[in-house]
Amino acid sequence: MKKIGLLLSSVLLTGALAACGDSSGGGEKALNEKKLVVGVTAGPHEQIVEVAKEVAAKDGLEIELKVFSDYILPNTALSEGDLDANSYQHGPFLDTFNKDHSTNLVTVGKTILNPMGVYSDKYDSVDDLPDGATFGLPNDPTNGARALYILEENGYIKIKEDKRETASIYDIEENPKNLKFIELEAAQIPKQLSEVDAAAINTNFALDAGINPKEDSILLESSNSPYVNYIVVRAENKDDPTIQKFVKAYQSEEVKKFIEEEFQGSVLPSWDE
Repeated sequence: MKKIGLLLSSVLLTGALAACGDSSGGGEKALNEKKLVVGVTAGPHEQIVEVAKEVAAKDGLEIELKVFSDYILPNTALSEGDLDANSYQHGPFLDTFNKDHSTNLVTVGKTILNPMGVYSDKYDSVDDLPDGATFGLPNDPTNGARALYILEENGYIKIKEDKRETASIYDIEENPKNLKFIELEAAQIPKQLSEVDAAAINTNFALDAGINPKEDSILLESSNSPYVNYIVVRAENKDDPTIQKFVKAYQSEEVKKFIEEEFQGSVLPSWDE
């Protein structure tokens, strides 16, 4: 009877520990070896993963796409286990999401850069901007800092060293052209371009307005930008072979060729950088 009691206690303890293991945000979710559910946002990310889906199929992996129209739900769905991976965001956005939502989502492979561009209806280069020129930039912290980073990288301003990753217009310590920064709603900047001397515009909003980043920008973000996009998964799945198979399909020559031909420089493959 004593042995039976010990055995029963051991079984109960094992069950309790297993239950405890499921208490942290839904617990570890085992992945299907032959199928992944991947979240994307509509537009270039969806188009590109459609091609990666075809490549993955040749390797015996089925990809089911779920398309989202906002930037929060793909991470929420991934964290809750409704997705196996997503592909739509850059590192700074992910870092902020993890911090704000106490999640543990991680990157597993670079995808693309949607290069932010500087545009002007009045001038052909940033060098031509006069002293005191007005400069529009997105009013959200992530993209505002990104616009300032582009200007600093090209020598037009200098940002305080300890503020570079979270810079705002109040963190500029050198501004030789005395640019007057005007913070605007990112989606509205293309419509307001004529009202300023120059402005920084996100690629998706530029494309929606019929603006070609490669042809129409007077300054374009470089491919070594920290705002490269990634495939993102839950931390416990980062080394999963099925995830690695999807990363391999995405980072294939077929996908790279599609990006280069379809977007003509307005979207850049970034995994070889």
